[in-house]
Amino acid sequence: MATVVRKKPGQSDDKLIADFRKKVLAEDLIEEIKKREFYKKPSVLKQERIKERRKMRSRSY
Repeated sequence: MATVVRKKPGQSDDKLIADFRKKVLAEDLIEEIKKREFYKKPSVLKQERIKERRKMRSRSY
């Protein structure tokens, strides 16, 4: 889905850009783009999830 920010009457261009940045950050688009930048094999994704779970489990103790 596209991120749309419409200019309101009397709104400056700088404020419009700031609103756009806020919306992009709120929707986590930057993270999604970085995640999709390179293909990762399913086995690599599984290994990363396992590693993350182990890391979280060790922090909780």
